Amino acid sequence: MNDDYLWDKTGQPDPQIQQLEEILGTLRYQPKPLEIPEDLRVPQKRNYFPLLAIAASLLLALLAGGIWLRVRSANEAPPRQARVETPTPKPEEKTPQPPVNKSVVNPSPVLATNRRRNKPAPPVLPAREREEALMAKEQLMLALRVTTQKLHLVHTKTQPNQIKNQHRVG
Repeated sequence: MNDDYLWDKTGQPDPQIQQLEEILGTLRYQPKPLEIPEDLRVPQKRNYFPLLAIAASLLLALLAGGIWLRVRSANEAPPRQARVETPTPKPEEKTPQPPVNKSVVNPSPVLATNRRRNKPAPPVLPAREREEALMAKEQLMLALRVTTQKLHLVHTKTQPNQIKNQHRVG
């Protein structure tokens, strides 16, 4: 028996191998084009995972932003407000006084602010609260980075007709 014949059909064939080839030749692979029946309907599976991932990411971002705003507003001092004083009448003029309601012990003064001109100074936080605020900011930034990466992953997995391997063949 010649081993070259088994590998590349060169050399002298063995009669037993030729006989086996003839017997098994009827079972040899015969390539045919794929025929799909016209009436066959392929059900399309809906994949809701990308939409669910986007909704969860948005919810996480909104939740983190709400917590951050709540912590930030709790640590802020109330804005300064300018007092508007009512003019006092001159001693010569006598104006009728409205009746005094004795149930109101300390009436509140009239307050007015002009937010465009009188911007309150940024509040100065104690060192501990500042550290907490910076940690909350870092956590929010990390959550946003993770969310961005997850959204990018979902986007790349849901885009049809992308060329995955762009290297040259051959």
